[in-house]
Amino acid sequence: MSFSYDQLKHTKISDLREIAADLDHEAVQGYTQLRKDQLVKALCTALGIEAHEHHEVKGLNKSAIKKQIRELKVQRDAALVKHDHKELKVIRRKIHRLKRSLHRATV
Repeated sequence: MSFSYDQLKHTKISDLREIAADLDHEAVQGYTQLRKDQLVKALCTALGIEAHEHHEVKGLNKSAIKKQIRELKVQRDAALVKHDHKELKVIRRKIHRLKRSLHRATV
């Protein structure tokens, strides 16, 4: 049976140990003494699964938003030099909103 990292991460330790018992791989040797996070990493190695989650941005053009953020950072630096605190606050809020939109769209 094939597993994903997310499935292994949310499986009980007793079930993980049963999976490890069926495998004959050096990464899971001593599986009875491993903690859950160690066992999940060992199982990922033994099963050939990438041991991290992939996050994707859905519904947005990530590169365009990052380009806007870079442009706003240049404007922010200019506002800092001019000591224009009102403009600085507006730019920082725009940057914050763009970053939050990226975080919300990340799956």
